[in-house]
Order: sequence, then structure tokens, then C-alpha cells
Amino acid sequence: MSEVKKYRPNVAAVILSSRYPLVCEFLIARRDDIKDVWQFPQGGIDGDESAKEALFRELKEEIGTDKIEILATYPQQLKYDFPKTIAKRMYPFDGQSQTYFLVKLKPNAKIKLDTKHPEFDAYKFVKREEIFDMVTYFKRPVYQKVLNYFKKEGYIN
Repeated sequence: MSEVKKYRPNVAAVILSSRYPLVCEFLIARRDDIKDVWQFPQGGIDGDESAKEALFRELKEEIGTDKIEILATYPQQLKYDFPKTIAKRMYPFDGQSQTYFLVKLKPNAKIKLDTKHPEFDAYKFVKREEIFDMVTYFKRPVYQKVLNYFKKEGYIN
């Protein structure tokens, strides 16, 4: 009998700059605990917190702002497994089950990575095609699925 995998409930933010829709550029951030790993901001859903509540809390904790406008939500949760090198740190979870939000920064939003518990040491805005050259390998399939969906729905180009 195979073992049932356990997935951590999580949210992830695909963040467009405040210049959207004139310019379609995405925020990616470099983790401060794993060398050269870039990703979208994300984090766990606490207790009975809703996915939207977790999104706003995580953005404030990770990038220092929750001044966003939610444009769309991916219609289902997406799962991925942690690679063996990370799995030990994330015990008892085997991976994450994520709710993806497409959001736009409000014009007055200020990114501040020097938060109470910093998770990132750098960020940049990149074009869609640049994302896959930078993000960690095990997140690429999920990111591709999410970005393709938001493109198909007409939110991004």
C-alpha cells in the first residue's frame, strides 16, 4: 500500500507591477536562505485563515506591502512535491497545495524586503519569458500552468 502524501496549504502571488496593463512585468524575488533561488512570493495558510487573508498577510510579511488589487484566481489548487534536498526541512509535508492569485501592485505600494523575518534579499520585475530562466526547476511546471491560464483568460500577454 502506498503512503498518502501530505501537502501544506499555501498561497502564491503572481504580482504585476503598478504599470500594468501598459507594461506586463512580473515580480520575482530571490530567497535569502537558498542560493540563487528565485520565485513568486508565497506562504502557508494558517489555521482557519482564508486563502485571501493568507495572501494579504504573506505579502506584508514577505515583501513589506499588501497594497494590491486582486485581478484573478487560478480556478483550482495546484500541488507540487518538494525535492529531497528541501523535504527534510519541510517535514511533515511532502509538498504544497497552492492557491494562485494574479495581483497588481497599487501605485502607492512600496516593496520592502527588510521585514521582521526576511525571506528574500532581492527582487526584480521581469518579462514573462524571463521567469523560467530564473525560477527554481521544481516550480517551473506549476508556474507554466498558472501563467498559461492567465494568458488564455486574457489577463496577461
